[in-house]
Amino acid sequence: MMNEREKQIGDVILDMQGISLSFGGVKALTNISFNVKEHEIRAIIGPNGAGKSSMLNVINGVYVPQEGGIQFRGNHFNRMTPRRAAEMGIARTFQNLALFKGMSVLDNIMTGRNLRMKSGILSQAFRIFGAEKEEIRHREFVENIIDFLEIQAYRKTPVGRLPYGLQKRVDLGRALAMEPRLLLLDEPMAGMNIEEKQDMSRFILDVNDEYGTTIVLIEHDMGVVMDISDRVVVLDYGKKIGDGTPAEVRSNEEVIRAYLGVEH
Repeated sequence: MMNEREKQIGDVILDMQGISLSFGGVKALTNISFNVKEHEIRAIIGPNGAGKSSMLNVINGVYVPQEGGIQFRGNHFNRMTPRRAAEMGIARTFQNLALFKGMSVLDNIMTGRNLRMKSGILSQAFRIFGAEKEEIRHREFVENIIDFLEIQAYRKTPVGRLPYGLQKRVDLGRALAMEPRLLLLDEPMAGMNIEEKQDMSRFILDVNDEYGTTIVLIEHDMGVVMDISDRVVVLDYGKKIGDGTPAEVRSNEEVIRAYLGVEH
C-alpha cells in the first residue's frame, strides 16, 4: 500500500522555513525547516514538550513565529492567520475535542461548511434568497462525509452522548467538511483503544487516498506512525533531530536516544 501511495505523491505544498517560536524566554521551536508534499501523510513525532502542537499552531496561524516563514501552495507568508489558513484550504482537528456537545453529529459537521456558504446569517435563518437550496447542497455534502466515516446511525445523536472514539470521528468529519487541501491532525488517536485506533488509521488512509487530501499528523503511537506515514519529522526540545522515511527515522541514533530517554 505504501508503494502505491508514494507513486502519487506530488510537489511540495507546504514549506516551513527556519521557524523559531518563543514564549517569554522559553523557546518552543528553534530554526525548524521541513516540507510537506502533495498527497503525502507527514508525521510529526517527539517526546512530550517537543514542540509538536506548537508547530501545528504555526502552520494554521494560531501562533506567529518570531523568525522564519511559511510557503503554502506557492504563496509565501511571514504571518499566517487562522482565517487565511482556512480560506486557503488548511483544516485542523484538535487534541482536546472542541465539538458542540449538545448539537447533533450532523449539525457539528455542518459547522465545517460555514466558509463555503455564500448566503448570510439572516438568509440562512429565514431560508430566503436561495439559502434553502444552498443548505440542501451543503447537507448532501455532509451526509456523504457521514456515510464515509460510517456514523450514519448517530447522525441525529447529540455528540456529547457518543463514545470518545466516535467523537474523534465527528471531529475528523467537521474538518473534512471544509474540503481541505491540507489536513492537520493533532493526536487523532489519543485515548483510543486498539480497535478504535485501527478504525481511525483506516479512515486517515482513506481520506488520503479517496479525497486526495495531504495530511500532517501528530501521533504518539509509533506503530501507527510507522504504518501509515510516508515521511516523518522528529522534534525534541523544540529542535529537529530527524527527518525522513519511517525506516530512516527508526534507525536514526539521535531519535533512538531521545525516545529511550538517554541523556544528551
